Amino acid sequence: MIYFDNSATTKIYPDVLETYNKVSEEIWANPSSLHKLGDRAHQLLEASRKQIADILGVQSHEIFFTSGGSESNNLAIKEAAWSKKEFGRHLITTSVEHASVRNAFKHLEARGFRVTYLPVDEEGRINPNDLKKALDSDTTLVSIMGVNNEIGTIQPIQAVSKILEAYPNIVFHVDNVQAFGKDIWQQVFTDRVDLMSLSAHKYHAPRGVGILFKKSGKMLEPLIDGGGQEKGLRSGTENLPAIAATAKAMRLVHEKESINYQKESAIKQKIIDYLKDKPGITIFSPMQADFAPHVLTFSLLGIRGETLVHTLESKGIYVSTTSACASKTSDEASTLASMKVDEKVATSAIRLSFDASNSLAEADEFIDVFDKIYHHFAKVNHLK
Repeated sequence: MIYFDNSATTKIYPDVLETYNKVSEEIWANPSSLHKLGDRAHQLLEASRKQIADILGVQSHEIFFTSGGSESNNLAIKEAAWSKKEFGRHLITTSVEHASVRNAFKHLEARGFRVTYLPVDEEGRINPNDLKKALDSDTTLVSIMGVNNEIGTIQPIQAVSKILEAYPNIVFHVDNVQAFGKDIWQQVFTDRVDLMSLSAHKYHAPRGVGILFKKSGKMLEPLIDGGGQEKGLRSGTENLPAIAATAKAMRLVHEKESINYQKESAIKQKIIDYLKDKPGITIFSPMQADFAPHVLTFSLLGIRGETLVHTLESKGIYVSTTSACASKTSDEASTLASMKVDEKVATSAIRLSFDASNSLAEADEFIDVFDKIYHHFAKVNHLK
């Protein structure tokens, strides 16, 4: 089996699973309980929070735990908008955001907020000048993803941050769910970022844990009310085994970021070298510094993406269409649509997403299998 769908989710590291099981068995008490078992759980919760904060280069009190990236995005966007509503109702995002961001803005738009969706170029990237032109006295929130989940474009977060330095009262949120552990952190996280979302299962931790960075002094109302956990921002008993495992996974991934970057880049380069001169193939994720190393999206004209996904699956190779979150809906190529890619080409796209656990040997096997598929469909569709 070859698993090239790591942007959808990753396999839990054995050491991380061991941490999860150990905490589940030995530190099962509620971190909010007053007895010594609860205190032990609370200490582990805060130690995990500090480890994550140290890795990200922020303060422990700026880290909050949620149920996943989607909750972190919704909490950041909706509550930032509502918290600032007295100062303005104009919000800015891009036309290529993840569904959890896009639909959060649609929700707010339906409730009276005015939303500007920044366009993108042929590489799926915004122009910072478009942001500058869109800002007005009513703007209270800007949300721009760090790495596009469909084709791997790295957005110009540094340039956006520089623009927003002149607007300190505008909240700046970055969805960095696809960015952590890829040795590109300096490109996607700056001191100007006020809110930032992460998702544990994207880097070999369990599902069900999200992280929200909230800069000190920034105000948010809670989405979930209850017992006041997470300083009242996110009530509900913390998933301590998964949180401790997340801290462990982040440390393991962070320690080998540069090595992993080289491994993933080499796999991507090898497959691109095979694909690049083939008629009917369109590559949307070039080997460039402003694209993530682990995502390679391309299309084979004349075969729908889902058909190609299942054809590869029958050969033991697992990939996805452009977004696993939308692969079962008709909205599976929103980034390519925003890039104004021809519909026939866009609906033929598939996404390969790599991890350091993948190998060049797997890239060779993929090329061998795909080459047979390519020649079959190239002949049927007269691509040569």
